[in-house]
Amino acid sequence: MTSEDPTRAYAGFKGRVGRIHSTSTPAWPDRPTAPDGAPNILVMLCDDLGYADLGCYGSEIDTPHLDRLADEGLRYTNFHVNPMCSPTRASLLTGLNPHLAGVATVCHSDPGFPGYSAAIRDDAVTMAEALRDSGWATLMVGKWHLCPDNSLSEAGPRTAWPCQRGFDRYYGFLDGFTNFHQPHRLYEDNHVVHVDDYPDDYYFTDDLTDQALSMVREVRSGHPTKPWLLYFAHGAVHAPLQARKADMAKYRGRYDAGWDQVRDQRFARQVQMGVVPADTVLPPRNSEPNYEARPWDELSTNEQATFARYQEVYAGMVDNIDQNFGRLRAELEAIGEWGNTVVVFTSDNGASREGRADGTTAYFRTLIGETRPNPLDSTEVDHERLDLIGGPQTLAHYPQGWAMASGTPFRLYKINTHQGGHQVPLIVSRGSGLPDGGSFRCQYQHVTDVLPTVLELAGVDLPEERHGRPVPPPAGTSFAPSLEDSAKPSTHPEQYYEQWGHRGMYRDGWSAVTCHQRRTRFSEDTWELYHLDVDPTETRDLAAEEPDRLGELQEAWEEAAWANQVFPLDEGANLVHLVRPPWEEDLEAAQTFYPGTPTVERYRASKLINFRSFEVRVVLDHRDGHQGMLVAHGDQGGGYALYVEAGRLFHVHNGYGTMTEVDCGPMADGTSEVALAVEAAGDLVWNTVVRVDGAAVAETRGLAVLMAMAPFEGIDVGIDRRSPVSWSVYERHGPFPYTGTLHSVTYLPGELAPDAGPLWVEALRETAVRYE
Repeated sequence: MTSEDPTRAYAGFKGRVGRIHSTSTPAWPDRPTAPDGAPNILVMLCDDLGYADLGCYGSEIDTPHLDRLADEGLRYTNFHVNPMCSPTRASLLTGLNPHLAGVATVCHSDPGFPGYSAAIRDDAVTMAEALRDSGWATLMVGKWHLCPDNSLSEAGPRTAWPCQRGFDRYYGFLDGFTNFHQPHRLYEDNHVVHVDDYPDDYYFTDDLTDQALSMVREVRSGHPTKPWLLYFAHGAVHAPLQARKADMAKYRGRYDAGWDQVRDQRFARQVQMGVVPADTVLPPRNSEPNYEARPWDELSTNEQATFARYQEVYAGMVDNIDQNFGRLRAELEAIGEWGNTVVVFTSDNGASREGRADGTTAYFRTLIGETRPNPLDSTEVDHERLDLIGGPQTLAHYPQGWAMASGTPFRLYKINTHQGGHQVPLIVSRGSGLPDGGSFRCQYQHVTDVLPTVLELAGVDLPEERHGRPVPPPAGTSFAPSLEDSAKPSTHPEQYYEQWGHRGMYRDGWSAVTCHQRRTRFSEDTWELYHLDVDPTETRDLAAEEPDRLGELQEAWEEAAWANQVFPLDEGANLVHLVRPPWEEDLEAAQTFYPGTPTVERYRASKLINFRSFEVRVVLDHRDGHQGMLVAHGDQGGGYALYVEAGRLFHVHNGYGTMTEVDCGPMADGTSEVALAVEAAGDLVWNTVVRVDGAAVAETRGLAVLMAMAPFEGIDVGIDRRSPVSWSVYERHGPFPYTGTLHSVTYLPGELAPDAGPLWVEALRETAVRYE
């Protein structure tokens, strides 16, 4: 071969290929192609947006662009989702009831039951998969929250990430929420976006709109007519409540009158607009144990000032959603895409009560109260931070009194199975509008109906198989007929609800519902009965008058629960969060991280410190003049760090916004090791000792333990990226990379705290209340 003329050999090869082609019929594989004129699909999902938060549903918040969409399209006034975010997202994408889809609750638990797998079941087909396989480009931006938190790191597995569930492109966060000024961890497609610092004017909702438009432009640059699906899943208005300064300032003073007055005013507008029937009764203020909304007039002056500020920020966030929707629409119109776009706009659950009775400037601090008594919450501390609320230094959330106003005119909130937990806005339109634009639709519909409706409008059938296995049939049915005809009946005659032990059953205009108190027997729950067709706000309990009907609905709930793998119920012992797969034990072993390591993912990092004592050892070759961060773990919501500045070593602890900075003394030339030993003493307390080359140089007792998802940013080696542990250090130095030679940072997990939840799993199992 070496002596053969390569040109002649190549010519002969070309000749043989040519003869083959000349006598053969080309056979290309089929390429999915959408039907001619197939529409683009824009599904926009807000997070924790209440029924009454848009102008077109009665709000005083300025939402002109969404109001215009409602005027051109249809407002569904009896639309329901699941009363928690992840379950709604699973149902939206698959058409399945949430437990049957594998997503019973938020994806921060993995207790080993099929309904609680924290990921969409493998044999289900998502909206993105069905449309992609039929010729659509499939794009997503925003919040995913459909994979276990033990699968969020670069080590994966990525099987439950968006691009593995049908999306060609993705940009956003996989977790349950993020910081709007300095997002903790962004992903693009199948990789993490590495960011040291964000511009001062960065805002996450604006970023999502930029990314969405870029994706659409890319699709159109590659093909002149290929339709696209854009699933735009907002992080707003989930906590932390953070907004642009101008958007907050616009609402300054607008909420000084309080939630009781705002609720009354929203209700009056709803009646006037026809959002609710004229004879609707506004229920009394929420008063159920653990869900009470305090009378505004009984609050102190400081409480009123702080609580009003929370709502100013929230209103600014809603306003910003509308601004970005307007910007998205204007650009789609400019490039000729809007006219053939079906738009579905809704929310994932009712308004959030996670701020509890008093709200908070420290979201993680307040989340502790979900599972145990919490002495750390303080309205005095929150008021002292009044001027920081809404900015990057606080992770705020409003009190549940504002959630009550957000859900006007309904009772209770997100997680509850009363109407306020799951009745939300739904706007449907197409291009410049629908023939009956501006009208209302009062048919009862459920989020499981969205997938069948979208597929019908797209002219696509749901596949019957996935990976050779039958696809579970959707629980929902298309409501497309009602888009053309207001007289068409509901296509969803019955629906079960369950979240955190709260239960509900809807059938043909009647609802049976419970408000479960944590760690009580289910047999002790009081079932209420309402005829929603005449009492949509659940003000007249008919349980005593209609015992037979109540019994039928209770039995129907039981049958639906068994059919949809709802059991076991979570009665409130917290076992659902404490029981973890055995392979997570690998994440609790000692580990060394080296310079250049990207930020260690939040959940993976937490396994080294959560509920336990631990030690951090920094090996370095320190010389005079070197300074910067040695190790940082956390952000403005809570964290700790070791750093060197002006020749001195410092240990800083951010206890949910309460700062403790310890001067550990001069950092000698030639120092080779700095260690931080943390004792988890129990009762929400950490005690710490800092050692330099083996000698103790500082001791601090009584620091607030970090838990309930804090630290929310993972471990940084030799730098403090994005939202900092210490804002004052950040103001002086930014991310403050260490200028010397840092060899490694080793984490040594120690003994569990005496009151650590994992130590009590068996005891909790023995004492847990059974389903009765």
